[in-house]
Amino acid sequence: MTLTGDLFIAGERRSSEQRFRAYDPSKGAEIDDVAFAGASDQDVEDACAAAADAFIPYSTRPLEERAKFLEAIADEIEALGDELVERACRESGLPPARIAGERGRTAGQLRLFAKEVRDGGWLKLRIDHADPARTPPKPDLRLRTVPVGPVAVFGASNFPLAFSTAGGDTASALAAGCPVVMKGHSAHPGTAELIAIAIGRAVEKTGMPKGVFSLVNGMGRHVGQGLVANPHIQAVGFTGSRGGGEALMKIAAARPRPIPVYAEMSAINPVILMPEALKARGDSLAKAYVASMAMGAGQFCTNPGLVLAIDGPELDAFVKLAGETLTGQAAQVMLTAGIHEAFESGKAKLAASPFVTTVAEGAEPAGPTQGRAALFSVSGKDFLADPVHLHEVFGVSSVLVRCADMDELVGVLSKLEGQLTATLQVDQDDYQDAKRLIPVLEQTVGRIIANGWPTGVDVTHAMVHGGPYPATSDGRTTSVGTLAIERFLRPVSYQDMPADLLPDVLHEGAQAGVLARIDGAWAK
Repeated sequence: MTLTGDLFIAGERRSSEQRFRAYDPSKGAEIDDVAFAGASDQDVEDACAAAADAFIPYSTRPLEERAKFLEAIADEIEALGDELVERACRESGLPPARIAGERGRTAGQLRLFAKEVRDGGWLKLRIDHADPARTPPKPDLRLRTVPVGPVAVFGASNFPLAFSTAGGDTASALAAGCPVVMKGHSAHPGTAELIAIAIGRAVEKTGMPKGVFSLVNGMGRHVGQGLVANPHIQAVGFTGSRGGGEALMKIAAARPRPIPVYAEMSAINPVILMPEALKARGDSLAKAYVASMAMGAGQFCTNPGLVLAIDGPELDAFVKLAGETLTGQAAQVMLTAGIHEAFESGKAKLAASPFVTTVAEGAEPAGPTQGRAALFSVSGKDFLADPVHLHEVFGVSSVLVRCADMDELVGVLSKLEGQLTATLQVDQDDYQDAKRLIPVLEQTVGRIIANGWPTGVDVTHAMVHGGPYPATSDGRTTSVGTLAIERFLRPVSYQDMPADLLPDVLHEGAQAGVLARIDGAWAK
């Protein structure tokens, strides 16, 4: 398939005088096969207006048609074959096995949301029948959720498929009934174009309104800023840096009609090595820790950037083996030159702290964007003395905190900012102390893991990929799993509405097979 580099606006391919090229991080050079169009203000307006025009025609389609549309997107993505994998690898520096797995996840979550659409539980149907004999008379009230309107989605640098053009934000917004205007990430524009072609084919095959999806690109900030400020857009899905997310939140809040920005931004994901677990299996924990830390060049939002444990000989042994294991870790290609630069800067700030000891570094880089692994150590007391220790360093870097006792460990945890995850490495003899930690963690993170590692996020019904600020902009939500659909819905109640004017799903007896609450009792 020949890439054109054009924008994709409501089914129309559109050129532009503003052009930029993709970048191959493994070579440290531009990819010169095609120049990609940068969207103008008018392009952004046209995409948003088309999404607004498509909103009612799309959101009022039968749920079965919406589900088939999501499945068609999954089919078309898979039909792209090896070309998609090759392009994504070239633009990201990630290996083929990783991209192939991400393609499977992308298709899988689209199909999962198709099942969720058919299930109907997300409609949150409620009926409270009238009681005219009550004083005062009780009205007839019926409730369902409705989609919020067109959604702007921002592609993520570290997941060119699963968190980008047809990723979780797009899938959940489309499942909710919301058209999507996608701001493609400049790190992988060719990958985005291929996925946009797949979505366009699905739109045609299922007869969906053309404005249900558009793709706009651009190297600068003006495209994304204009997208969030556009009055047609009613919500935003974002995965990226804290600075980027906060900038979009300010724009959304300053609008005449503010809108929510669901931003997943920053986390260091503490891992707590409980004493008995450390004593029983310290060697295996050290090796597994380094493996988790180094996975994907450390470019996961769930990377274990912080480890806490109580000081002692068991911890000494853990640190020694972790350092030795890390020393043999090869430098890995990072996603972009900018990410690599930020990684090196973050490590340098940690190393410059008077409280920090550099435990070990990985092998020297052999390429222009390769990141060298690093492990640092600091005491629990000193950790809280310098804010630099609280900042995410996106890459193969982690800080080990040596706590004097369990009280200090609890104190460190209680001072952390909001996080996506926390992990407990715990044995049965640790349970009493672990019970003390769990209430603290529940206030700090969105997912608590026992005897595993935070890297890896299953797309399921019970998954939470979110957490208190600044892990996300709204800790009540998740960007992974079927609950992600709720970000793009709002409840509407209908009072004493004539049956002929009610939505079909709120007619008497129309709730069969869908979880609903009728006169206070749950039924299906």
